[in-house]
Amino acid sequence: MSAAPSGLHTGIDTSDAYPVHYRFSPAKKGNQHLVVVFADIAAPDDYGWSNGVFDKLRANVLWIRDHFDGRNSYYLCRGMDFTLERSVLALIATVRNSLGLTPGQCTLWGGSKGGSAALYFGLKYGFGNIVALVPQFLIGTHLRKHPETARFMMGEVTERNIQVLDRVIPDLVTSGANRGAHIYLLSSPQDEQYPVQVEPFLPLLQGYENVNLILSDSPHISGHTEVIRRNVPMLMGLVNFLIDGMPPRLGHVVNGRERPEADRSAIDAFLKATSQIRDTFPAPLVHTPVPGQHVGAAVRFTGFAPGAVRVGLRERGASLGSPDVAADGSWSWEPPGPMAPGDHLVRVFAVDPAGFASPTTDVAFRVGNGHAASRR
Repeated sequence: MSAAPSGLHTGIDTSDAYPVHYRFSPAKKGNQHLVVVFADIAAPDDYGWSNGVFDKLRANVLWIRDHFDGRNSYYLCRGMDFTLERSVLALIATVRNSLGLTPGQCTLWGGSKGGSAALYFGLKYGFGNIVALVPQFLIGTHLRKHPETARFMMGEVTERNIQVLDRVIPDLVTSGANRGAHIYLLSSPQDEQYPVQVEPFLPLLQGYENVNLILSDSPHISGHTEVIRRNVPMLMGLVNFLIDGMPPRLGHVVNGRERPEADRSAIDAFLKATSQIRDTFPAPLVHTPVPGQHVGAAVRFTGFAPGAVRVGLRERGASLGSPDVAADGSWSWEPPGPMAPGDHLVRVFAVDPAGFASPTTDVAFRVGNGHAASRR
């Protein structure tokens, strides 16, 4: 197993029939929870949620790669041989047991294909929390759209094999497997898969103690792939509740319903009338340093700002100084110490007696030898 400097570990578990590739990040501050992440069909390198959003979670995080002999498998089977599923479960069990955690201290998480895997493993093997984002309940039917994955999983793509894979999740739900699980389903009426892959199966979940449907009805969603993207802030809140041992009860809720076409004229008028920056208030003049000038480390700023009581100088967003403006409009300022060699871009603005600010004047110069900084 190799370890990256960030503490992220990568490895291959070869303890069972199929080698299972994984990434693992240990918990911070002693958190006692494990998040197991399954990948969607388009996940980079077949790892889901691996773009950094989970890197700062306090929980242990186990990402499992859906990559077996070069193909995706829904983490279930090859040629209808479900030995592959057993190898995935063996990895999860080894990590969980090594951490001394119970199944109730685990969250299974995934989107689309990964959401189906989270549902399947979570229900079948008794894990505490299941977060299934835009999952497919009818796996076999969905595989018609992915012929290479279908051939890998089924061997021979037949109606019988399609029906077998279509039943693996509904049969678990119908049997009441793991009724105590905290289940969170995210979907959307704008998801073209919703009427076939999610909506018909919601009544089957009514017997579960804490099943939650988050239906995202948003004009910013135009298809399956955008549902999760629209909901990342909410989902980050959810996962943090779960890893702190506080699974929320949401029931069936609807979010979204944004109104991008709403009339903003009133708030825009208010903001313009009360804006701290007044375009009618002239930007200050800067006499020295001259733009493009090479100066020594002891820099002196001078200029003219009629009508202002002070000017502010900022560089890279940080305040450098705020000298007063004389009655005749002149101002000057010197840094308390030498400025660092190299290019500098200092932004200067004026402030009037009421506290309103002017637009900025930018001055680019170089401390030391060489070409000066360019205006930008």
